[in-house]
Amino acid sequence: MTLRRAALLLAISVAVAQELPRPDRMGVVNTGPYDYGVMGPPATPAIVAAAGKAVDKRLPPGPFQPTWESIEKNYRPPSWFDGAGFGIFIHWGIFAVPAHHNEWYEKHMYGAEAQWHTAHFGPPEQFGYKDFIPKFTAAKFDAAAWAALFKNAGARIVIGMGEHHDNFAEWNSDVTPFNSVKMGPHRDLIGELSAAVHRQGLKFGIANHGVENFTFVNPPADLRDRLKAAHADLYDPAWAAFYNVADRSDAAMTRFLTDWVNRNLELIDKYQPDLLWWDNGANLRLLDPLKLFIAAYYYNRARQWNREVSLATKYVAMAPGNDDRHLIGSILDFEKVGTRSPAAIRPGQWMVDDPIGSNSWGYVEDLHLVSPASIIAKLVDTASKGGVFFLNVSPMADGAIPEAQQQILMKVGTWLQTNGEAIYGARAYSKFADGAIHFTAKSANVFAIFANWPSEGALKLAISTPISGATLLGSSEPLKVTQDVNGAEIRLPAKPQGDGRWSVKLTSTVDR
Repeated sequence: MTLRRAALLLAISVAVAQELPRPDRMGVVNTGPYDYGVMGPPATPAIVAAAGKAVDKRLPPGPFQPTWESIEKNYRPPSWFDGAGFGIFIHWGIFAVPAHHNEWYEKHMYGAEAQWHTAHFGPPEQFGYKDFIPKFTAAKFDAAAWAALFKNAGARIVIGMGEHHDNFAEWNSDVTPFNSVKMGPHRDLIGELSAAVHRQGLKFGIANHGVENFTFVNPPADLRDRLKAAHADLYDPAWAAFYNVADRSDAAMTRFLTDWVNRNLELIDKYQPDLLWWDNGANLRLLDPLKLFIAAYYYNRARQWNREVSLATKYVAMAPGNDDRHLIGSILDFEKVGTRSPAAIRPGQWMVDDPIGSNSWGYVEDLHLVSPASIIAKLVDTASKGGVFFLNVSPMADGAIPEAQQQILMKVGTWLQTNGEAIYGARAYSKFADGAIHFTAKSANVFAIFANWPSEGALKLAISTPISGATLLGSSEPLKVTQDVNGAEIRLPAKPQGDGRWSVKLTSTVDR
C-alpha cells in the first residue's frame, strides 16, 4: 500500500468516525437490511436531555403527556385516513435549482458530484449550496392551481415539503432565519399551499426531513481543509447554523436538536397540519424524549382544534420496542412499493410514498418518468393490502409542475373517476390478490381489479364469498355470475376502449 493510499484511508476512517453516528450512541436502530438510523444526529442521553430543557414552549393542556403510556392510551388514528386511497407527496426545494443527480444534490456536490458542480457553477469557495437559495424563486408557484390539480388527480391528502435535509424552512419561520420568507422565494410556501389544499376539501400534511441535516454533508478531507482555510461556504461563520458542518460538538448538537423540536412546534401552531411526517433520521431511540414531547404537544393542540391528526413516521421511530408492528401514536410510512412496502395485507394505518420519477424524488433535468399504468398498479397493490398510496411529484425551482407530470396525474385521476369506488373507503379483502387480480372490500361488496382482459371474456375468481351480482365499474349493466366450490366466473361485456386496469364490483350476500 502506498503512503498516499494509506493516508487517504486514514482520512476516510477518521471522517467516518467523526461524522457518522456510532452504534453505541444510537441504541437499537434496525435489524433488517436497511440501516434506517444512520442519518440522525449521534446524540447521547445528556445531549437529548439538554435539548429538551432548552425548548422554548411548554406542553399545552390536555390528556397527552410525553410518555409512551400516555400516547398509547389517548391516541386515536384519524378516521379520515381510512380508505383515503390516494395522496400526493411533494419533493420541492433548493435542490431543484441545479436539477442534477437527485434531491440529495447538497450532499453530493461536496463529494461525488464535486467536479460536475465546479464545471457548471464554480468551486464551492465561490459558489456553495447556499448560493442556490436566491435562484429558488418559486416565481411560477400557484398554490391554488397545484391544489386543483391534485384534487383532479383524485388525491384525498397532500403532503407538502416543510424542509428537506438541507435545513431550509419553506415556511414563515420565527425559529430560523434560513426560511423561504426571508430568503429565496420570499413567500410562505407551506402557508400558501396549506390554505389552498384545505379550500379544495383535502387534508394537508407537512414533511419534515430536517433531523437528518446534522450529519448530511461530509466533505472529503482535502475540500474540508480548503474551505476551512478560506472560512468559506461550509465554514463561513454566517452560515454555520445552516450547514451544521463546521461545528459538530455536543453543544452544537444540543442547539440543533432544540431547533428541530422548535421547528416542529412552530409548524404545528402556525399551520395546524392534519399530518406531520418525519423521515428516517427520527428513528433513533435516543431521540424518544424529544419525539414524545412533540407528539404530546401536537395531540393536545389537536384536541383544542377539535381535529383528528397524526404523526406519520418510518420504521421504528414511534415503536419503542423496535418492532414496527407495534407503533404508538403514528401512521407507519413505507418508501417505495415493492422495495420496502408490505408484501401482504398489513393491519393498521399505513402509507407508501413512491416517486413519479425513477431516478430522483426531486426535479432533475433528466427525470425519468414512470408510466401512469405503473402508478395505477402500485396504487391498486397498496389499496389491496390495506394502505394509502402517495405519489411524489417533483416541481421545478420556479414552482412549475412540468406538463408531463401533470398529464400523468390527470391519467391517474381519470382512472379513479371510473374505478375510485374500488379504492376510496375500501379495505383489504381476506386476500389481497389471486395472481394478477387484486381485491378490495367495502360493506357487502368485493372489488376485483384486473389488468389483463380475459380473451374469452370470462373473469375467473378464486373466491369463496357468495356472489349475488356483478357490474363493471363505469357501467350499470349487470354481469352474469356463475359460482361453484372452485370460485366464481364473471361474464364480461365487450372490452372497453383503451388499456389499463378494470374493476368488477361483486355484490355479496355477506357484509364483509
